[in-house]
Amino acid sequence: MEYLLIFITAIFVNNVVFSQFLGICPFFGVSKKIETAAGMGAAVAFVLTIATIVTYLVQIYVLDANGLGYLQTIAFILIIAALVQMVEIILKKVSPALYQALGVFLPLITTNCCILGVAILVIQKQYDLLTGVIYAFSTALGFALALIIFAGIREQLSMVNVPKGMQGMSIALVTAGLLAMAFMGFSGVDGGLAVLFGLK
Repeated sequence: MEYLLIFITAIFVNNVVFSQFLGICPFFGVSKKIETAAGMGAAVAFVLTIATIVTYLVQIYVLDANGLGYLQTIAFILIIAALVQMVEIILKKVSPALYQALGVFLPLITTNCCILGVAILVIQKQYDLLTGVIYAFSTALGFALALIIFAGIREQLSMVNVPKGMQGMSIALVTAGLLAMAFMGFSGVDGGLAVLFGLK
């Protein structure tokens, strides 16, 4: 039940975009089409899950074991960069259309603070490996959900007559703000679920 609580909380209550404000660059950059948003969400989910496993093992068995904790950020960035290169090579061979659609934002996963932030949060929260992976995958699903909902709204907005002063990024920012307020409605759900499952 604890894993279910982490799963629901990471997706809805502490959504990485709307609650923690991580991953904003790809959130605005790759959210013009649902297809592209879904592809980015899948790529982030893959990289984030694998990165969490690798960074956790590196932190415990290399950095902590040798008293090199101060190298955490640099080590994690290098690991994430290597994983993104791997995803880029795989996507180029498996789905060239998606690779082209993601364009410059695929290499930008390397600098996506969502991935680095979650990898560091797993260590800070002192999760074990399984809990950390569940938290990372749930966070990635939350990121993908936010991206896809936002992309769907932006697709609809492109078909309506938006006032000239609000076109482009202006209406996108207003929409993102309204979505963040909508997700605030989930606050407190984690506490209720914890009581329901007898975890508090």
